[in-house]
Amino acid sequence: MLKTLIDIVIEASSLMLTDDFKITEKDGISNIVTSSDIAVQEFLRNRLSTLLPDSGFLCEEEDAHDLSHEYVWIIDPIDGTANYARGIRECGICVGLRHYTNMELAVIYLPRTDELFTAERGKGAFLHHPHLPVKEARGGTSKQLHVSERPFSECIMFTALSLYHKEYARISSEVIYDVFMQCNDIRRFGSAASELCYLAKGVCELFFEYILSPWDFAAASLILEEAGGVLCDLEGNPLDHTKPSGILAANSQENLDRLIVIVKKKIK
Repeated sequence: MLKTLIDIVIEASSLMLTDDFKITEKDGISNIVTSSDIAVQEFLRNRLSTLLPDSGFLCEEEDAHDLSHEYVWIIDPIDGTANYARGIRECGICVGLRHYTNMELAVIYLPRTDELFTAERGKGAFLHHPHLPVKEARGGTSKQLHVSERPFSECIMFTALSLYHKEYARISSEVIYDVFMQCNDIRRFGSAASELCYLAKGVCELFFEYILSPWDFAAASLILEEAGGVLCDLEGNPLDHTKPSGILAANSQENLDRLIVIVKKKIK
């Protein structure tokens, strides 16, 4: 099923690769949706319903929230919509398959960078470049992912100031400051799924967001776990992939534990 899912996601990405899209606001200028988001989601729902009949869907757009099934597809048609609308390359399609309480399959494709991240529970996480000729690919067009081994003092953390809930900006900034004073540096790409995949890739080591929707992190969480990373909510508890949650992630349990301590001091 993973190979078929990859083919479906790559096909759906053609609906992103256009300059002819319309932008509308959902809850003000900070939260927008494009006609490409809607087109990608509709395409995925149609194809995945055929691939796995009687499966449910939890999607970002158009209130597609049906969890009353053994299998549920969790979809963000374009994670990083603001990036997409502005021509920034960190944006992509996220599809995860949940079986009861476990994420089993994940595919995230960033078409503007031609980075395809995949994972299947118990079988590892991989990065593919589906449109890169083999002769131009250093080390091939696919490779298995693994997080870095950097200690906290050498870590780079991906983070944000809770764009859709600016009431959490101050506490988020306090967490970011404390981490920044103990780690190497901070980054923000504007796409949580991309950032978690880059953590899996080993180019950064920490992640903090005060609140995210499940479609922002569900697929990426499996990719990171299969690459050797660890995730939890702000209290250090396992993630529920069906509800909004704060997200902490790291390349090692030691670094995650240290991040949890910093965050708990600010949110108590």
